Amino acid sequence: MSKPPKHLALRPARPNDAEGLAELVNQPGFLWGTLQLPFQSPEECRARMDKAAPGGIHLVAIIEDTLIGSASLDRYRGRRAHVGGIGMGVHDSWTGQGIGTALMAALLDAADNWLGLQRIELTVYTDNDPALALYRRFGFVIEGTSQNYAFRAGGFADAHHMARLK
Repeated sequence: MSKPPKHLALRPARPNDAEGLAELVNQPGFLWGTLQLPFQSPEECRARMDKAAPGGIHLVAIIEDTLIGSASLDRYRGRRAHVGGIGMGVHDSWTGQGIGTALMAALLDAADNWLGLQRIELTVYTDNDPALALYRRFGFVIEGTSQNYAFRAGGFADAHHMARLK
């Protein structure tokens, strides 16, 4: 696994991170790998943060006061309270440098050692090879594939549904 830079800091997302999150989610590569729409404003990012389910974890990756990554773990409710869902992304300029590895390790540590989750789920586009490699390194396996899962860049993209069982 890639070793993250020494000056990388992970911390909980804060309301004043909306500007940095808007910069992050509007990166072409970040946008390509997510379900986000282009041209997200800081206000839209802030509203999404405000609507987050209680009990979830939203981390940001910071280097020298610049937000370069974001990852969240949402714990499900009721009879699926043993399950969580992950979403994450890294700034285009920082991919391949261990940022995703650090974010995933932190989320899975929280899932395993603080929340006692038994199953972690995520969805990833089938052509996102770097993300697939990262998820596999952390023990995620493909459980199914959805054809024409989302409309992206003028065409339909397929997605894998992956999970890691503890």
